[in-house]
Amino acid sequence: MPILTSRRQLLAGAAASLALPALVRGATAAAPIKVAAIHASPVENAWNSRIHAAMQSAAADGLIEYKFSEGVSATDYPRAMREYAEGGAQLIWGESYAVENEARAVAADYPQTAFLMGSSGGPAGDNFGVFGTRNHEAAYLAGMLAGKMSKSNVFGSVGGYPIPEVNLLINAFRMGVKEVNPDAKFLIGFIGAWFDPAKAKEAAVAQIDAGADILFGERIGTADGAKERGVKAIGSLIDYSPRYPGTVFANAIWNFRPTVDAIVADVAAGKPVGRDYTEYSFMKYGGNDIIFVANEVPADAVPAMEAKKAAIASGAFQVPIDEKEPG
Repeated sequence: MPILTSRRQLLAGAAASLALPALVRGATAAAPIKVAAIHASPVENAWNSRIHAAMQSAAADGLIEYKFSEGVSATDYPRAMREYAEGGAQLIWGESYAVENEARAVAADYPQTAFLMGSSGGPAGDNFGVFGTRNHEAAYLAGMLAGKMSKSNVFGSVGGYPIPEVNLLINAFRMGVKEVNPDAKFLIGFIGAWFDPAKAKEAAVAQIDAGADILFGERIGTADGAKERGVKAIGSLIDYSPRYPGTVFANAIWNFRPTVDAIVADVAAGKPVGRDYTEYSFMKYGGNDIIFVANEVPADAVPAMEAKKAAIASGAFQVPIDEKEPG
């Protein structure tokens, strides 16, 4: 069987080193779960980096053994899944947005292997679990800060594709803005790629030229346009503040480790994983949070935002999930 190529390819020897699937017999308390991840983008990509960091953290804690491939094309994705399953991985992580049917077909062929896929669809059978990105609560809070800061009253957003996970994030940002600034106007741009910083920068500049002075950057590269034109930006998934001082004033952070802990516990216990793990991205589990630069936001904007954050964390307030494509 041909071996998948990647600049960080770690598949060598997988068949010899990986144990039998845990769904058959469970796993001992001392044995780390064998996890293989298939990243469609480079692990430096913001979204993938959060999963990668969570997996590395779990491996450092002895919870899992972690192997991965990156930059795997849609045409090669099913083959990569099969190679890891044949190699004995107990849990295969992936992103099935571009290969939904193919990923589900592979999982059906390996019922004793657990799969956790970023997906817009639901779980399937006992072994195909799904998750969605849910840093929308933090995006809402960032919007509350942004709503008090704009001089033009025009807010832009740059996204990858208008899929539900991206739409709800941008819509949540807009809701947060609207809570404190009901007269706000919005611009939107989708670049048709998950990792194309140059294209994201181009889209950002176009929105700035159209009047936006605060941009929500769902994609890497948005802040480059904001920095070049001297406007403000909000980062998503990771903390961009150190990289863009004076430009990025807030970040909607996503923490994937609670999701990793949840599914690994199920695999270790021999439980079915055919369920939706999205809830572990919510703030009440520590799955998302806001980071902001205090001296770059209006002091009078912070108390209302902090009060709303406490309400979200306690369950007293739920940020609406609006998956419609923003216009």
